[in-house]
Amino acid sequence: MIWKTSINKMTGTKYPLIMAAFAGLGRTEFAASFSNAGGLGIITGLNYKIGNFKSELIKMKELTDKPFGVNLTVLPPGVSAFDPLSNVSKEDYLKYLEIAIDEGIKVFTTSAYQATHLGERIRETGCFWFHKCPLLKHAISAERAGASAITLIGMEASGFKNPFQHTTLINITLAKRLLKTPIIAAGGIGDARGFVGVLGMGAEGVCLGSAILTTQESPASKEVKEKWLKMNVFSEDYHSKLYHRAFKSTNVLSAAIVHQKSVTSINEFIESMMEEAGEILKSWGFTGDKIKLDS
Repeated sequence: MIWKTSINKMTGTKYPLIMAAFAGLGRTEFAASFSNAGGLGIITGLNYKIGNFKSELIKMKELTDKPFGVNLTVLPPGVSAFDPLSNVSKEDYLKYLEIAIDEGIKVFTTSAYQATHLGERIRETGCFWFHKCPLLKHAISAERAGASAITLIGMEASGFKNPFQHTTLINITLAKRLLKTPIIAAGGIGDARGFVGVLGMGAEGVCLGSAILTTQESPASKEVKEKWLKMNVFSEDYHSKLYHRAFKSTNVLSAAIVHQKSVTSINEFIESMMEEAGEILKSWGFTGDKIKLDS
């Protein structure tokens, strides 16, 4: 099945799949494996000091000849960046951005806070700016600021939570009504039915996070991966940690993890998911060999 949407038209990838940005884990080798599997691998810029960032981009190009992108997690004022980094200034973000632009990066993802100053520069260079946010009002603001695509995160996702966050279903269906910008769905998606489902809701791409953390290429340890695979997503403890209503980050993975039964390669995971997605469409009566969605 050939998948063509506005998202992978911009990314130049085989599939409309975007790798999530991971603090600590979003590194070169992991991102390269995602790109080689047909999605857009993402290097999380703040995982590296500015002085080391260029060499990582060069290494990435040695590991894959496929497209990849860079994430810049814009931290609110006064909040420290990922360990071992300290505060990152507005000027520092622009330094990361310019290094990536000079190395030929065409797609940038931003998240966590307003990134208009980065978006303006990204657009000036003719590159694509995908902004990730939890609320529709933030998505509307990002669209007005000129984002090329919006990644909307449902409350099913791991990581930071906003107390006014809706589910992935509500986010995507409402966004399709309110936005003209292409939508990328994120939050609890980890198999073919989830992928096909959010396309039906109006998304043109999917951001994969928790679902790929138990793959062979994930930098997480073998012991941690095995622990994740055995996680009980129906327990009261898990539920209270994931679906809290506070301005803070959760340290548990989304329930997308339940779709992984064992540690497999990231290529096997993605190919299996996309093949099954095609079979699902055929079971619904679709007879073509190409899916084309374009805002």
